[in-house]
Order: sequence, then C-alpha cells, then structure tokens
Amino acid sequence: MRILSVVPTVLAAAALLSTPVHADERLSIGTGGTGGLFYVIGAGMADTINQHVPDTTARAEVTGASVENIRRVSAGQMQFGLSSSSTLYEGKNGMGPFNGQTMDVAAVAYLYPAVLQVATIDKTGITDISELAGHRVSMGPPGSNAAVLAQRLFEAYGVFDGIQPRFLSYNEGVSALANGQVDATVVLAGAPTAALIDLDSQQNMRLLGVDAATVADMLKQYPFYQLEAIPAGTYGDQTSTVIMINDPATLFTAASASDDLVYRITAALFDHLDQLGAVHPQAAAISAETAPRTPIDLHPGAARYFDEH
Repeated sequence: MRILSVVPTVLAAAALLSTPVHADERLSIGTGGTGGLFYVIGAGMADTINQHVPDTTARAEVTGASVENIRRVSAGQMQFGLSSSSTLYEGKNGMGPFNGQTMDVAAVAYLYPAVLQVATIDKTGITDISELAGHRVSMGPPGSNAAVLAQRLFEAYGVFDGIQPRFLSYNEGVSALANGQVDATVVLAGAPTAALIDLDSQQNMRLLGVDAATVADMLKQYPFYQLEAIPAGTYGDQTSTVIMINDPATLFTAASASDDLVYRITAALFDHLDQLGAVHPQAAAISAETAPRTPIDLHPGAARYFDEH
C-alpha cells in the first residue's frame, strides 16, 4: 500500500516535467569590433530590447561589420544587423562583394550619418577637392567603405588618376597629415570624430566640401549616398557649413523575418529613443523622422510602426 501511495506523486511530477516551458526568444544583433561605434550602438539596442520586449533576450554580437552582418542575417544566423547603407544596398542587389548573390535583407531604420570628411591643413595651400591632383591623399584603410567612397568622389571631380593614394587607418592618416607625409586625409564617420578633433587641436585644419552639381551624376549612379551638411563650429577651426557625402548607418533584418517580431523590436527602440540616445552622442541622432530614409525597402513590420507614428 505504501508503494502504491507514491505512484500518484511520481505521475504528477512527471506531468509537470513534460509540460512545455515558454523560453525567451533569443535575438542576435550583428555589430562590428568592440572598439567601434556599431558595437556601442548595438549593445545599447540589446539593452533597450531586453528591458522593453517581454520574453525576449537580445545580445550584441562582435562581427566583421557590414558584409559579415548581411551574410549572416540573410542566412538566418542572426536576426538583426548594422550596416553602412552602401553595403546593404549592394547586398540586397547582389553587387560588390556579394558577387551576384542577392541577400535576404530588408531595412528597419536609418540610424545616423557617417560622413566622408576630407581634411587638410593650412600649410598645404589646398582649398578645394579639385586641387588634390598631384598630391598625396590618405584614403582610409584598404578595402574600407571610406576608400571606396573617396575614390568615387575623386573620380567625380576628375582628380583620382592624379593623386598619390595612401591607404592608412584614420589615426595614421591624421598623423601623416600633421607630419607632412600626406597632404589630405579622409575619415568616414559621424562628425565630429575623435581623429579630426585631435588634428584640429594641433593644426589649422580645413574641411573640403563638395559642389552639389559636380557630384550629381555620382549620386544618381550610387543612390545609397546622400548629401549631408556639417554645420559650422562642428570643429574649432570650421567657420562655415561644409556639404559632404553621407553613407548612413542602417539597422536591418531578414526580409523573411516575422512582421510581428520586427514591429515589436522597432517599437521598443523608437519608443525609448531617450534611453538609446544616452549610450553615445551619435545614438542621440537616431529619430523616427529620419528612420524611413533607408537605401532598400523597409521591412513591413518596421513600415507599419513608422506609418502609425
């Protein structure tokens, strides 16, 4: 009898163990290296999602940035990613590094501008991009978005074949300019950016702007680029507004992702922009007004949120 009395208890415990337990939905956000802005913003997004989306756990994943993020989101290995607009456009259309293979991606939101800043110093005597022919120019790291965009810009001005390119990191390029080893350097980043703040504190720095008519054909050929104003006073020596080319950072997901999931994530981020904006000054530039300015179509879940707001 004693043995029989144990049976109901054992059966009840077994029934509890066999009952499905709801597990949190796990989301990965592809970013970049830990020292880069993609990682900082992505980590802030993960924190915001974890606080405001029930039954969901998000984490920022360290990656090789845009190209890797696009490939892995398209393959279902991550749910969201950050990318430059130019690379996202190329991934969607199978261009550039994607070699004809179209990626399963859709935009969630334009985040913040990444502006090509072409800097020189007074002692070079250079006052316009058209004057760069015959000069040494740091183009940014080899194969970087900065180097690609700088080449396209200089081709639009007809000076690329005449310059002497150097492929240096942003900090190396700034040091080379300050030391007289190059005559101009480029940085692709939000403005102000640390490398040029340092240069401006040491030298009389000059930012070179673009003429809208000169780059009009370039912008038609590469529709993911945009004109962007760098306001006067962004750097100490900058006394007037400078117009430059913007290759914005964009949040994206898989085109096949659930509409409801993307809507909930978009709502969590954009309903709490004050929280997200606190992680970095560039994050404070994210807004619902500019968010739909994406290089590829918005995912229906994100489009629904912005239509409602």
